[in-house]
Amino acid sequence: MQLPTYRTDSVDQRAFARDVRRNVQAYFSETGRSTKGTVGLWVKVVVMLSLYVLPLVALIALQLTGWWAVASAVVMGVGMAGLGMSVMHDGVHGSSSRHAWVNKLLGSSMNLMGSSVLTWRIQHNGMHHTHTNIDQVDGDLDSRGLLRFSEHAPLKPIHRFQHLHAFFFYGLLTITKLVVDFQTLAEFNRNGMTKAQKVDPQGAVWRLVGVKFLYLAIFLGLPLAFSALPWWGVIGCFALTHFVASVILGTVFQLAHIVEEAVQPLPDARGVVAMDWTVHELHTTANFTRTNRLLGWYIGGLNFQVEHHLFPHICHVHYHRIAPIVERTARQYGVPYHHHPTLLGALASHVRRLKALGRPAVA
Repeated sequence: MQLPTYRTDSVDQRAFARDVRRNVQAYFSETGRSTKGTVGLWVKVVVMLSLYVLPLVALIALQLTGWWAVASAVVMGVGMAGLGMSVMHDGVHGSSSRHAWVNKLLGSSMNLMGSSVLTWRIQHNGMHHTHTNIDQVDGDLDSRGLLRFSEHAPLKPIHRFQHLHAFFFYGLLTITKLVVDFQTLAEFNRNGMTKAQKVDPQGAVWRLVGVKFLYLAIFLGLPLAFSALPWWGVIGCFALTHFVASVILGTVFQLAHIVEEAVQPLPDARGVVAMDWTVHELHTTANFTRTNRLLGWYIGGLNFQVEHHLFPHICHVHYHRIAPIVERTARQYGVPYHHHPTLLGALASHVRRLKALGRPAVA
């Protein structure tokens, strides 16, 4: 696979890339704030872990059945999504703490969801963040044919009404990842990306087997053995937890890049994208509902995707403060700064984009 490079002759683009970093750094220097997490981050860690784990404890300890069991599964799904967005995400990016072991610990919370930290780090941190919205490179555009996220991908009959059924498929994200992680890891082992992370490929496979086994033993095995639910009720609640978490995660991720304003450029024959990388990120990324502090708290600042893509090493608790700096600098240099003021507006734009991508006009 040839990875794109980013080059430009534009003096303004290079100046923007320089100044936006300089201006954000000046903010932290002048205020004396750390770029890493605050006490509030640790409160969030406790809240999200509690939302995820305590319903499982209650299901078994209180022998919940019926609608109480269903409610516990829903709350677990909300907690799982929150744990992924607010705790794991920053940890894997190394932005939670100045201490590597703390970041590793928080990032390893992904194991509690039965997923691979290694494959996420390669696919998300490496490919998605570096080559955002580049077809066949950014893995977030690959829906394995069921959905069409890229205007450069083959158009199939199933895509025609994808704007109607997409959210159901989003709901399969985490439960399919239980299996797909093995396929993804095998691909990374073949193309050398695992070794590039200084990880032994064979050891990575066995660790992944161990993670999956422990996850299933705890979150499926324990309820099967000790809860008051019949086996089909346990499996139903397990699936519901994953569905709720996946709909939240899938929707939040897509609102940043699969919206009408976010472009999907292609490299030229030499593999070059004719744009400064920083400017490329603003062309391909969008924010949404920046003023909704409660939503931003829950989703780990992922409504500030522009800032996150430019400064993934900065903890999300600071995004609402640096966003005006990034926007002001972008306006100064004529660089687009995409933002949907409301959640409904962002959702509507996403649905319209999905509809357009399902029609031949965009092919």
